[in-house]
Amino acid sequence: MSTDRHTPRRILVTGVGAAPGFGLSRSLMRLGHTVIAVDANPLAPGFLLPSAVPRIIPLASDPDYHSVMARLCRELAVEAVVAGIEPDLAPLTHMTDELDTDGVRLWLPDAWSVSACTDKALFHQVLTEQGIATPLTWRPHEVDQVPDGTELVVKPRHGHGAQNVHFVRRREHARVLCELVPEPIVQERIYGCEFTADCLVDRDGLASVVLRSRDLVKAGLAVVSTTFNDPNVRDLVVRTLGAVGARGLCCVQGFIRGDGTITITELNLRIAGGFALTEAAGADLVGQMVNGLFGLPVDHSRLTYRTGMFLTSYIETLAFGDVAELSAAVKGEAQ
Repeated sequence: MSTDRHTPRRILVTGVGAAPGFGLSRSLMRLGHTVIAVDANPLAPGFLLPSAVPRIIPLASDPDYHSVMARLCRELAVEAVVAGIEPDLAPLTHMTDELDTDGVRLWLPDAWSVSACTDKALFHQVLTEQGIATPLTWRPHEVDQVPDGTELVVKPRHGHGAQNVHFVRRREHARVLCELVPEPIVQERIYGCEFTADCLVDRDGLASVVLRSRDLVKAGLAVVSTTFNDPNVRDLVVRTLGAVGARGLCCVQGFIRGDGTITITELNLRIAGGFALTEAAGADLVGQMVNGLFGLPVDHSRLTYRTGMFLTSYIETLAFGDVAELSAAVKGEAQ
């Protein structure tokens, strides 16, 4: 019997304490799927989503991550796993064969592609070799090579979101921050119209792209966005996806500078925090991701969108409750 995105599935989503994983879980639930919501934070807001099956897991860097994830998938009859945050990508990639043996779907590119997207220094190298504009980048020992007057960003080489990201105007300040930020890199600061491209790349490499401007950004998240269309931006995003071999659900960020040139800053192999605007503008992003996840064709005609649609968001109090009761629930002890 044929199945499609409307067939109820049991999908495990990681990183439900962060905006992308939280939003993805909610969207999957609206489509009728059961979400096993996992996070290393016992108070992750995604644990409190109605109908979620909450479970706490170790950090991706923990030696027990692999065994805990495999056990959860077996015990909870998980049919697919989707990463909501970057740290989960590498360990999940290494679990692909084991998960497949257990009948669990995972849709990620190969290990090199994951490294190219999660290692900012390697990402810069790959894009530069492909002639795709990206911020000038220096390692800590190269700070003396930074041209005078260059505004800089110091960030972790393997970081995600806006964690440990600092903006400075002097080499001396960047040098100090390189002693404080874990595995740092130094990049030129880019100005212009910042954008995110919500993308779905099918198994043949064909990509659908939804563009939205990041009109107001707080703590790395776009809290005001507007959909737009620009063929030049779209073409460069597609080139970037191809350069790193991206597959599945992902997002690309960059800037349109004042002179009209386009600079790509990052590519995340996960859904973006503000993807709700893409769906509100008419693109069936999560539904078609589910199709691709389970080996069904991605209908790119369902990924078109309206321009001029906007999104505004704000911090909302989700719930109050008893810590002990929530702890029991995420450990699978609640009845």
